[in-house]
Amino acid sequence: MSTATAVDERVNKASPLTRIMRRPEIGALMGALVVYIFFSVADQTGTFFSLDGTARWTDVASTYGIIAVAVALLMIGGEFDLSSGVMIGSSGLFAGLLMTEYSIGVWPSIFLTFLFAAAIGFTNGWLVVTTGLPSFIVTLAMFFSLRGINLGVTKLLTDTVRVAGIAELPDGSPRPGYESAKAVFASDFSAYSFRIAVVWWLALTVVATLVLTRTRFGNWIFAVGGDSNAARNVGVPVRRTKIMLFMYVSMSSCLVGIISLMRLKSMQAGQGVTQEFIFIIAAVVGGCLLTGGYGSAIGGTIGAAIIGMAFIGIAYAQWNTDWTWLFLGLILFVAVLTNSLIRRRFQGARK
Repeated sequence: MSTATAVDERVNKASPLTRIMRRPEIGALMGALVVYIFFSVADQTGTFFSLDGTARWTDVASTYGIIAVAVALLMIGGEFDLSSGVMIGSSGLFAGLLMTEYSIGVWPSIFLTFLFAAAIGFTNGWLVVTTGLPSFIVTLAMFFSLRGINLGVTKLLTDTVRVAGIAELPDGSPRPGYESAKAVFASDFSAYSFRIAVVWWLALTVVATLVLTRTRFGNWIFAVGGDSNAARNVGVPVRRTKIMLFMYVSMSSCLVGIISLMRLKSMQAGQGVTQEFIFIIAAVVGGCLLTGGYGSAIGGTIGAAIIGMAFIGIAYAQWNTDWTWLFLGLILFVAVLTNSLIRRRFQGARK
């Protein structure tokens, strides 16, 4: 009897609606539609619904989304990274100082900066898996360390807390390699000034989704986030998987740092500080669980899109921007509650 029951359970197929609703990002997608319609109605400028308005909120969403996708994968793997925000400033300062203080070329500086970011991510991951300390503590320590280094080293080398003069040499002539780097990381396209960062964001979302859903490494991410001990017992390389996830987050922050450096032609020591919470909010709004083992890269992207729409939508609605953070807090609470209700309702539908 028990065998027949087990067979019946296996052959019982869920309806298409149930399979769709089980997707981690479905609650965020519905929320994004609501937020988009809401700000389209509340818009006082008549531009939020236009291509120009779309270019503006996707610009904001792209720089958040590049890192939010990486943070989503890390959270699925059961870990946090509170140094992801400060790494934006660290990367931009590192590249800028190499160019301006040590006269290293633009492209070699960018390459060395990505190596630097990979080393920071490796250090975070190695400390987490070696010491057994919570990633919250390890990356919080890295956050304070990098923030201190950003201020101290920049002040020591430049007598200020910023690096500038990225586009020109000391004699005022154009810096070789800057224009090509700007074209790759900070250019616009189309008549509506869509940023190339949007292409980076969407491309990385596609790659992360394919890795998460179509590769062995994606299975490892879910396994270590669900139960790292069980994953280790069946041969999953838990240490390597977690270290690689931390490296991915740091290198994503590095990419955003380079994008900001190429756009602004300068970098402040405090750039990116506290933005790590926005990345986590985007991932959680997108359906990731704080406990790990559940979520999607697409969800992180949708969460970032919601935040981008909120930032620009509030300005277009001509509200006091001081209310932005209250709105984000409400979005976070409602999204988590909605995702929880959907998951309970439709996960139960499989039985």
